[in-house]
Amino acid sequence: MSAIHPDVQAALDAARDLRHRIADMRERIDNIRARRPSPSGAVIPEVDAMGRLTDLYLAPGTAARLTGPELVSEIMAAIRESTADAARQYQSIMDTPATSDEPESAVAAPGQA
Repeated sequence: MSAIHPDVQAALDAARDLRHRIADMRERIDNIRARRPSPSGAVIPEVDAMGRLTDLYLAPGTAARLTGPELVSEIMAAIRESTADAARQYQSIMDTPATSDEPESAVAAPGQA
């Protein structure tokens, strides 16, 4: 039975750690949901991290109370706000520094010494 060189083992450990951090980040992104109400509060969309509409709530009587253009305006305003909120949540996850127990590597890029 041959032992793995310490440098190879360190690289394997780093790759495993990276896979776990990526999986955690993907899970956090997949769980993003933004629900921002329209100006009147009668419409509440749900938008995911990619800006896709996943649900839409209309308060009872909203469609009867508003004209077509007013309803469209309410829905679109709420979707824009929800999409912006989802983007902020996504950016917050992406801006969170990765935690690592190991110091940054001081390896030079190819062609640099």
